[in-house]
Amino acid sequence: MINSSQREFYVIIERDEDGYYVGEVPQLKAYYSQGETIDVLMQNIKEVVELCLEETSDEIKEKPNFLISG
Repeated sequence: MINSSQREFYVIIERDEDGYYVGEVPQLKAYYSQGETIDVLMQNIKEVVELCLEETSDEIKEKPNFLISG
């Protein structure tokens, strides 16, 4: 789960046939990332979400906090 004081995002994590972790943020349509480890994947997902939030809302000043749940 990705959590901030304003928003929560869930990350669905799967492993592909090459062994990479692939993450999807269902609330943000068509936003995916991947990484060789879960740590790398989560860093990549953070960047994707932050870019999405920058593009969609200039009013959001705080960057979200990210938590892994599962």
